[in-house]
Amino acid sequence: MFEEKLQDCKHKTEARLRHRFANIPESSIKDAISYAVLNGGKRLRAFLVLESSSIFDIDPVAAEHVAAAVECLHAYSLVHDDLPSMDNDCLRRGLPTVHVKWDEATAILAGDALQSLSFEFLSAEDLFLNPIVKLNLINTLAASSGMNGMVLGQMQDMLFEQRQDQVFIDEISAMQNNKTGKLIQWSAKSGAVMAQKRDSALESYSDSLGLAFQITDDILDIEGLSNELGKTPRKDLIAGKATFVSLMGLDQAKYEVKVLISKACDALDEYGSKAEGLRELAKYIGSRKK
Repeated sequence: MFEEKLQDCKHKTEARLRHRFANIPESSIKDAISYAVLNGGKRLRAFLVLESSSIFDIDPVAAEHVAAAVECLHAYSLVHDDLPSMDNDCLRRGLPTVHVKWDEATAILAGDALQSLSFEFLSAEDLFLNPIVKLNLINTLAASSGMNGMVLGQMQDMLFEQRQDQVFIDEISAMQNNKTGKLIQWSAKSGAVMAQKRDSALESYSDSLGLAFQITDDILDIEGLSNELGKTPRKDLIAGKATFVSLMGLDQAKYEVKVLISKACDALDEYGSKAEGLRELAKYIGSRKK
């Protein structure tokens, strides 16, 4: 049932993206952004948007717009993260990264275009939401992805690699919360934003989920296989990067994931069966192999 819902989310989100791309003139940039955002991806952030929206009975078409927006933003972050000046990855989702398939300049521009496109989705005339809600979505996504969010986390990650002294677990947690967690949190809380409600349950859920996601990522860097992950495994280990696994050990990291997934699910008790999709996603993240 969960896998079917995830596939349905993937289909709806990608249909929304393709509809938007149909109006973009043919160019190498269009090819690059289509390649970056449509070639694979689990659509977990889109799923969070759709499921949190359903709790508050948000119009499904409006929710799909918002889901497409966050997937564009996420794709931009991956394209730039893979660049030689950042993580220098050659493989993403089992395929050559954008800068490998085209070149570095095209990858930078494709990432820029995807970032802009995410805000086009949120400000579009055919996104029928209250203008105040649209402005709030735009403002919070900018904050989650900008200099106090994802961009800050990427900078912190790069600086940690240059550190000569020890990096501590609370520093890694703060960095990963910025780099990965804040976009996950934005996605999970978007339904409440669209409903113009402040929701502490979704906030608690997304905090635990974001941390569990990153610890699982670090575990997979050690245990995962390239053909399953779709990217190069053990890069962090080989580079000697400080990660949750290197600082707390593999067994403790796995235990922490179980605790966090349990906390995430418990946070949703007040929503009963309406939040079952979000609970299933948390369990999926805790047990994922790629």
